[in-house]
Amino acid sequence: MRIYLVGGAVRDRLLQRPVSDHDHVVVGATPDDMLALGYKPVGKDFPVFLHPRTGEEYALARTERKTGRGYHGFAIHAEPGVTLEQDLARRDLTINAIAMDEQGTLVDPFGGARDIRDRVLRHVSPAFVEDPVRLLRVARFAARFAPLGFTVAGETMELMRQMVADGEVDHLVPERVWQETRRALGEPCPSAFLRVLRESGALAVLFPEVDALYGVPQRAEFHPEVDTGVHVEMVLDMAARIAPGNELVGFCALTHDLGKALTPADVLPRHIGHEQAGVKPLRALAARLRVPTEYATLAEQVCREHLNAHRAFELKPATVLRLFGALDALRRPERLDVFLAACEADKRGRLGHEEEAYPQADYLRAARAAAASIGAAAFVAQGLEGPAVGAALERARTKAIADIRGRSR
Repeated sequence: MRIYLVGGAVRDRLLQRPVSDHDHVVVGATPDDMLALGYKPVGKDFPVFLHPRTGEEYALARTERKTGRGYHGFAIHAEPGVTLEQDLARRDLTINAIAMDEQGTLVDPFGGARDIRDRVLRHVSPAFVEDPVRLLRVARFAARFAPLGFTVAGETMELMRQMVADGEVDHLVPERVWQETRRALGEPCPSAFLRVLRESGALAVLFPEVDALYGVPQRAEFHPEVDTGVHVEMVLDMAARIAPGNELVGFCALTHDLGKALTPADVLPRHIGHEQAGVKPLRALAARLRVPTEYATLAEQVCREHLNAHRAFELKPATVLRLFGALDALRRPERLDVFLAACEADKRGRLGHEEEAYPQADYLRAARAAAASIGAAAFVAQGLEGPAVGAALERARTKAIADIRGRSR
């Protein structure tokens, strides 16, 4: 029985990045061997065990054989005769197909260390095309490692285009698409996720609402980058900069301008009412991918209200209070924080505007705090009842916002 550290732990060591998860592969062992040593079984589709002391994952070496369409269309074979090289051969990218033995010696049959040095995302074998999730994983790794200079190998991109043309991507289950997308939105360069999907043709299949934004012009005086798809890429990366690792802000950034794809050609490059127009495609995307309610709800608010955030100093105090109500921000200030981060990313995700200040955020946070500090108890103590309490509370909160507005100008 031989144990090797594999996958991301080895890759990240070679990249001199922090290692969070330690996964191991065990060669020459049976499930009974693992149980006898005190390991706890957790794998459903193939034998995976947890170390009795560290809780780290140890998987028996295995091979996979394609038996049908999609992510689940595989037969798994795990027995003591499966070699380490056979186990590594089933992995997606060469940089993830490196093992390290207990003495620290690398086992690298597919040149993963070389590709790490050359900053290349390359498939391990032609079997890459058998699992459509791998296409999403490549795009997600691009979002993670683009700041380090990684690009997708030309031959790997060709295989990904083949997967799209063969309809393999059509068989991805919504939950897995969302899982990979959500994780990509928390990476340092989520724009790379979109670019890889678009170059492979998968963006049009999986995210037609986003793909439709490319080539749609905007007014150059407000958007020097002009192309709406490019703008969304810039907003995604700015969101990652403003709120690192916040996938919720990332999803709001991704979907905030979907309405611009629906602007009639004779109106371009203006986009009158694109905020309201974007709600329908956003709901369609969220429903299709089974996006969690919190994500879908906040993204819709950003879609509807991001222009109001930009012109916050021009809004009437009553309108600001209504915005807080729509966000449920008086009870849940963290929702306002997400909203403002996405709106700031939209404002700064434009060519030449990346370093601009966004004072609207400070004003709206101060206005929320002032409004939230006023409760109903004082009005009840005055003898007010029923709707009169609500009306008095609204008047007082509106005045508090007006006072903040006056000091913020």
